[in-house]
Amino acid sequence: MANIKSAKKRILVNKTKADRNKAIRSSVKTAMKKVDAAVVANDKEAAKAALVAAISAIDKAATKGVYHKNNAARKVSRLTKAVNGIA
Repeated sequence: MANIKSAKKRILVNKTKADRNKAIRSSVKTAMKKVDAAVVANDKEAAKAALVAAISAIDKAATKGVYHKNNAARKVSRLTKAVNGIA
């Protein structure tokens, strides 16, 4: 454990940020799983609704710096392609 006051604060701040990032990543993964489940079930309407929610979550995560913008774009592209591939 650190002895210097500023180092102690850094540890606390880093933990807070890591917890926040973990929660945001988790919500994005959950949204993506909902889209994937709807695609597997061939439910186009549910997939489209889930896709809108997932894109929103991914964009918010990218805006907050949790994901790099290219990573977010790749996730959105893959999900959109999967939804558009439903017959």
